[in-house]
Amino acid sequence: MPSPVRPGLTVSPALTIPRAELTERFSRSSGPGGQGVNTTDSRVELSWDASRSAVLSEVQRQRIMDRLADRLVDGVLTVVASEHREQRRNRDAAARRLAALVVDALAPPPRSRRATRATRGSQERRLTTKKQRSATKRLRSSKPGRED
Repeated sequence: MPSPVRPGLTVSPALTIPRAELTERFSRSSGPGGQGVNTTDSRVELSWDASRSAVLSEVQRQRIMDRLADRLVDGVLTVVASEHREQRRNRDAAARRLAALVVDALAPPPRSRRATRATRGSQERRLTTKKQRSATKRLRSSKPGRED
């Protein structure tokens, strides 16, 4: 059954990476496959040049470049899938991985932590526990028959 023609990789409702910007490479997989493992090119490398993508705004591009800096090579994000025997399933797995990476990278930064103070009760409980622990250790270290 032929695969349906897709306009691109849907990352989120607001972002779809066009197929023209994606590059797929196929090679022999080292994973499961039995007799056919040496004859089929089931390993998939899916690459996307995020630095030159036309679908990203400057803010999105900068977020991706900052957050995925360790995964980018010259602005190109590459994911590999080789866990399945079938090339089609590996292509789908690579597309899912790429989309998940981009979604995580584009997520807005978390709100900064608002500093709070410890309550008086929590401070007192902490100090009481420390005193009890100190007394226990002091009793353990004293020699038998000697009172301090």
